[in-house]
Formats: sequence, structure tokens, C-alpha cells
Amino acid sequence: MRSAVTAQDINDNHRNSRYLGNDVVLSDTLRATTDFTEAANCADVVVMGVPSHGFRGVLVELSKELRPWVPVVSLVKGLEQGTNMRMSQIIEEVLPGHPAGILAGPNIAREVAEGYAAAAVLAMPDQHLATRLSAMFRTRRFRVYTTDDVVGVETAGALKNVFAIAVGMGYSLGIGENTRALVIARALREMTKLGVAMGGKSETFPGLAGLGDLIVTCTSQRSRNRHVGEQLGAGKPIDEIIASMSQVAEGVKAAGVVMEFANEFGLNMPIAREVDAVINHGSTVEQAYRGLIAEVPGHEVHGSGF
Repeated sequence: MRSAVTAQDINDNHRNSRYLGNDVVLSDTLRATTDFTEAANCADVVVMGVPSHGFRGVLVELSKELRPWVPVVSLVKGLEQGTNMRMSQIIEEVLPGHPAGILAGPNIAREVAEGYAAAAVLAMPDQHLATRLSAMFRTRRFRVYTTDDVVGVETAGALKNVFAIAVGMGYSLGIGENTRALVIARALREMTKLGVAMGGKSETFPGLAGLGDLIVTCTSQRSRNRHVGEQLGAGKPIDEIIASMSQVAEGVKAAGVVMEFANEFGLNMPIAREVDAVINHGSTVEQAYRGLIAEVPGHEVHGSGF
């Protein structure tokens, strides 16, 4: 990890006070380090929990010391700006030969640390390896399912952050529960359309990585992306919002990338479009919701609009 102070807190006090507070006690077998060489040399599995903008750089450092064929599992729900690559693609590019996987689902970190029951899905092409690794991650209160749909799981993870910003905007406007449910349901449809176009499987998106993560990210008060939407609705500039946050909201960076993919595949994605317009093109939250309501509804499944 980056912070020597946090590493010392974990090693000496068995706490991560900065991110998890003082009440969460971590296992005394957990050891933190800021040394890439030390982390790589002893690793049988690498789990990447760094923001998308630093993902490649950390992999490059690890590649200098990592033993061959060690699996690399990403927790990152975002896309690399500039290349538009998914994290598994970056792993394959920087660490060829290392099995790449994605662990995703409705997992608010604080709740997982506090012991609330939760579940995730581990996506890897090799299902035998996925089954073995899932047993390592699984606990009595943390269920881990497996799938071979890496593209679908990664796409869902990136998209749900963008849609959570849209729902956060709605909270700031005081929209009703019906409207909120409308936005979440139509967001799932947009997610599925783009995910399938990119090569994901349609059955992935109603699951943990899609609908499950979408619900919790849109509704939880601990959601960073929902918080961004609420702050945008309060009239704060996006740069000011980002500067005030101690953790990364991946939906901010993903919004423009998602629209690039939508345009590439010829898809109409009104919710993603309006979020991108607010973040990157000077639109207001009020204009965004007026734009959504102005969309003419068509067929619920096969229609192209909101």
C-alpha cells in the first residue's frame, strides 16, 4: 500500500483507522507493506485494489519481482482513460502468462469488514482456477460465486458507477422513490445493452456484478459515486468534489469512456449521456433529468431510449 502510516496501523494495531474507522479489528495474520519487492516475492495470488489510473503503474512495478504464473485478481471497477482498456486487459498486457481475474459484487468495504453477510462473483476464463481461488476468498459470511464472463463482470462494474452518479443527482433534486426505481431499472437496461455489445453475456447483468452492485452503489450513503452525484446537484464543480474526497469515485472518469463505447457501437444510452454531459460538458443536473424525461418511451426491452 502507499501509506506507511496506514501500513503501520494495520501491523501494530490490526486496524485501518483511516478507511475503516477504529471499531473494525483486522486479523492479526494480516500484514501490510509499502515495499513492492516484499509484496511480490511472497505472493501466491496478487489482489489489485488500486484506482484505475494507478493500476498499470503498480503492475509494472510488481512485474519486476513477481514469480511466473501467479494469478492476478482485480477489485477495480473502472476503465483506463486514454486506452479505454479493462483491468484484465491491462494485466494480460503487462503480465502475459499470469491468469487474470475480476472479483466484483455489491461489496461496500466497511460492511464487509464489519462482518455483514455479502457476496461477490469471481470472473476468470479458467473455471478450475476460479473455483480454487473462490475458496480462498470465501468465509462464513462472504459468499463467492464463479463465472467465466470476464467482459460482462468488468463492464458492469464500470457502468454501475456512472449510473450511481445519476441516482445521486436525483437525490439532490428530491426525486421520489418511484423515479429512483425508474432510473435504476433503465440503468440496468443500458448496462446490459453495452455489456452485450462489448462481448459480455446477458445473464451476467441481472446478477451480483450487475444488478446487485448497481443497487448498493446507487442507494448506499457510503457510495462514493452517489456522493458525487449529490454534490453535483448541490452546485459544486466536479474538480472541487474530487479534491474533497479521500477515495476515488471511478464513475467520474468512466463517464466519458462509456460514451465513447456507446458511440462506437451505435447505442443510445440516455442516462450515461446525461451524466457525461454534466461532468464533462457543462450541463446542469436539472438539465440532465429534463433530458431523460424528454426521451420518448418505446419497447421496454428492445427500445433504444430511456
